[in-house]
Amino acid sequence: MQKTEVQHFNQRLIDFLAASPTAFHATQNIARRLSEAGFIALKENDSWSLQKGQGYFVTRNDSSIIAFKYGESPLEQSGIRMFGAHTDSPCLKLKPNAYSVNAGYSQLAVETYGGVLLNTWFDRDLSIAGRVTYKGDSALPASCLVNFDRPIACLPSIAIHLDREANRNKTVNPQKEMLPILMLAEKKPKSWHELLTSQINQQYPALKVESILDFELSLYDTQAPAVVGFKEEFIASARLDNLLSCYVGLEALLQSDSSESCLLVCTDHEEVGSASACGAKGPMLEHFLQRVIPDTELRLRTLDISLMLSADNAHGLHPNYQDKHDSGHGPLLNAGPVIKVNANQRYATTSETAALFKLLCKQVDVPVQSFVSRSDMECGSTIGPITSAEVGVKTLDIGVPTFAMHSIRELAGAEDAYALSQVATLYFKQVAAPGKLD
Repeated sequence: MQKTEVQHFNQRLIDFLAASPTAFHATQNIARRLSEAGFIALKENDSWSLQKGQGYFVTRNDSSIIAFKYGESPLEQSGIRMFGAHTDSPCLKLKPNAYSVNAGYSQLAVETYGGVLLNTWFDRDLSIAGRVTYKGDSALPASCLVNFDRPIACLPSIAIHLDREANRNKTVNPQKEMLPILMLAEKKPKSWHELLTSQINQQYPALKVESILDFELSLYDTQAPAVVGFKEEFIASARLDNLLSCYVGLEALLQSDSSESCLLVCTDHEEVGSASACGAKGPMLEHFLQRVIPDTELRLRTLDISLMLSADNAHGLHPNYQDKHDSGHGPLLNAGPVIKVNANQRYATTSETAALFKLLCKQVDVPVQSFVSRSDMECGSTIGPITSAEVGVKTLDIGVPTFAMHSIRELAGAEDAYALSQVATLYFKQVAAPGKLD
């Protein structure tokens, strides 16, 4: 593995992570890269006429995206090589009536999104980003993405002198203790909508916002992603789960040729169950496939020899908590991508799909690991089982090992994302139908 290649890949990954504080921004950045590479944007309310050899993409809710490179090979002979991930990450989202004044401080009311590791949000420099819908020059509402891109809030811990039990596995109350401080209270306080309108007009004057009608805004840590470690062995960042996988899939798709049909799907709302119009449990991917292949029989024949790689980070073996892992299935950072297995279908991996992935890894000289949770601990899940059930495609759950999953700052191996991208690139270029396993 060439160190310079890995470093360049990681720098692009870091840039993507830094520019994608929300699922909206991640989707926008993926779409921009696809457009720059010649992919054509589709609208769901238009009529489609897709041409072989061309790349296309479509978004839904500004937070989910499907990209498709229509290969020259007949679909019923080659199938579709699919790669799936999710754009959302656990975070703190602002409530509609977000603004309050308490003890002389202006604070923000937030709601936890997904399985947030709450303790990690204290004492960080926080900013706000997301989507805002507003009244402007037009009679109809308009929407835009915003990113304040500077520290504007904080969530200070209580001093140890006032809580002597703070270091003893303290439980955080998300209603009472997770109210970030925005500023000192003003003598004549404005409403949150007024403050928001003023900030957006100052930062985005071309929008000419008259008033904010509604918003979907999240807090995020302003500390930049970084390569860390004494020998720079790790990547530290927010939202590694699961923007790392989105980026790996995007890079692999952009390097694919025009011979085989390849698809990247990055959906929202995985962290809360995927049950939405733009989530994996919704009809977005199914609708897309129906429009690409209108003939039902041809579509079913194609899906039968297609394959989905569902990429989502895996739990790395933490040296301080080794008993949290099954002794034979503790993935190590920088030891290669992980195949995730669960007998109760929390992961969609089968022996056949795992075998194919192992062969791909061998061809590019990438080591591969396995993860199975302890039998006495509940297992997480991914979009893999959902997509497999909704679409009926053979699926494999994979990912790179990670520490501190769902923390405000996660940690992954500096070699693993690049290694997975090498496997994904080969997967998109394989001549034989990847799902034709029997």
